[in-house]
Amino acid sequence: MNELALLFLLLPVAALSGWLLGRRGSERSSGARVNELSTSYFRGLNYLLNEQQDKAIEVFLKLAEINRDTVETHLALGNLFRRRGEVERAIRVHQHLIARPNLSESEKTVALLELGEDYMRAGLLDRAETLFSDLVAMDALAPSALRHLIGIYQHERDWNKAIEHARRLEKASGDSQAAIVAQFYCELAEQARAQADWGAALAYLDQAEGVEGRCVRASILRGHIESARGHLPQAIGAFERVAEQDVDYVPEILAPLLDCYARAQQMQRAEAFLLEISQRYKGVSPVLALAKLYASTRGEAVAIAYLNQTLRQRPSVRALIALIDVSLDRSRGEARENLLLLRDLARKLLEGQAMYRCNRCGFGAKAHHWQCPSCKSWESVRPIHGVVGE
Repeated sequence: MNELALLFLLLPVAALSGWLLGRRGSERSSGARVNELSTSYFRGLNYLLNEQQDKAIEVFLKLAEINRDTVETHLALGNLFRRRGEVERAIRVHQHLIARPNLSESEKTVALLELGEDYMRAGLLDRAETLFSDLVAMDALAPSALRHLIGIYQHERDWNKAIEHARRLEKASGDSQAAIVAQFYCELAEQARAQADWGAALAYLDQAEGVEGRCVRASILRGHIESARGHLPQAIGAFERVAEQDVDYVPEILAPLLDCYARAQQMQRAEAFLLEISQRYKGVSPVLALAKLYASTRGEAVAIAYLNQTLRQRPSVRALIALIDVSLDRSRGEARENLLLLRDLARKLLEGQAMYRCNRCGFGAKAHHWQCPSCKSWESVRPIHGVVGE
């Protein structure tokens, strides 16, 4: 929601404040107070309609201060300040609201939740954690507070606490958290893998697959670990399983899988896998891998013919570059120079191009991320398909 939309949400609140205050003023004195408030309200409305948001905010803030019973106005203003990056003002608004003696428990709880979000935005994670933990202990807005706590523990990479609170959120809300809990176990497995603690890493992967049976990341990690241990059949099985679980992750496993095939001397199985997966997966990665395999096992002519046929069916800059590379050794003189120039131009087309995109927020990246760096969602970053993509 943008600032203008939030300001429009303030209008009915401010209008109600004006009506209540005007009514009280008329009961106590005369219509002068009503006229003064109406003037302020319409002045704020005029600022808003003329896109002078800062002036409109000041007017509505003064209206909120005059009518101290209007909790919604303070909450909306604090939220608006936080979205604008004015976190200190948001904190002051929410702290002032919480300090009111006549605030109901439900209103105070909402204000505390907003204050916790202010702290998070300001980077005061310890204060935010304490506040959200208190709300969970009071069983007040527990799902919302738990979600914020999980966000904090993810930021701090405290995966055990993240798992604990995700399980609590599942009980409190009834919504399955299996997918992100599996990701947290995979993060723990990654840490153990970095220390070559294979037993702990595999145990974490077992737990990930225990909560999410088709966890793609767990299969990929298992393949890498078994490959590092020299257990090639297990590694090949884990990598091949990825193609069955989610074909979009094929580009992530092709290089290590082909390495395992080569070490296990199973290149016929490699060719069969690539042929089968290139029929199901419309990206170019298995095509390039198969062309490279053909060049080494059947000769460059077969690889060139295969790439020519594929380019007609699914145009791709990456496949064009591969075709040029395999054709260079067969070219001489001006033809070779032309191919080199064409390859340079094709490579420039790929420079700076995002190869992956988050299907939640649209964030683009050259490398794959399990958690989107922008919106923090898990397993939402996928390959971009197209002429200059996958």
